[in-house]
Amino acid sequence: MGRFCITGSSDGLGARTANKLISQGHTVILHARNAQRAEDARKACPGAETVLIADLSSIEETKQLAKEASELGPYEAVIHNAGVYTGMEKVPGKSGLPTLFTVNTLAPYILTALMGPGAQKRLVFVSSELHAGGRPRLGDSEDIKKSGYGDSKLHNVILAKAFARVWQTKAYSVHPGWVPTKMGGANATGDMQLAVDTFVWVATGGQTDGKGENEDERWTPGGYFTALREEEPSKTANDQSVQDGLLAALETISGVKVSV
Repeated sequence: MGRFCITGSSDGLGARTANKLISQGHTVILHARNAQRAEDARKACPGAETVLIADLSSIEETKQLAKEASELGPYEAVIHNAGVYTGMEKVPGKSGLPTLFTVNTLAPYILTALMGPGAQKRLVFVSSELHAGGRPRLGDSEDIKKSGYGDSKLHNVILAKAFARVWQTKAYSVHPGWVPTKMGGANATGDMQLAVDTFVWVATGGQTDGKGENEDERWTPGGYFTALREEEPSKTANDQSVQDGLLAALETISGVKVSV
């Protein structure tokens, strides 16, 4: 059985994914943004090994999270599930940058770059079908900070593609569907269980119920998945110059460089 680390796992898809992995006999490290949310995470996932605390709108706390998570690894997969939705584009986070950009785009970059290629077998970035309408926003270092939700979800697909190529590692992005979480809202019509099953399926390399052979040797490097199948994402994400441009922009903003 493997070890998994899931950001944003105090409720919703993160907590449900954690519980399914735990039910299969895996070990799970949770993450929450503060002490109260950490307590919520413990109650939601009593079988988890521990909960790490960091506000991902803080660059320094995200760096510390990378250190603490690395010490508890290595992992079968790190699932970058934490995210915020529309409405947080102009709200400053702890580091003074817009919360949506910092949590959705910059934090998963920092965590991945600092933890390094040996920290996990697989990287899983949570995206959305709304990435198709997003823009990379790589014109200058200020434009990317103004990213909307769709832009940030395109960034998540690009990050999977970029790390898969640069590190020659297994990195993927997943669209869970419009599901009834705190972010999705009560009127969402998507299948929550299918979303959880897809997260677990990708994080375990294509295993079903924790059993069977891994399928990910046949998957596209940096592949994009939804509803237990691989789909073609926005063509923008496949552009290597865009991938390199995003990594360069995030390095400039964070001061964290991707090792190669």
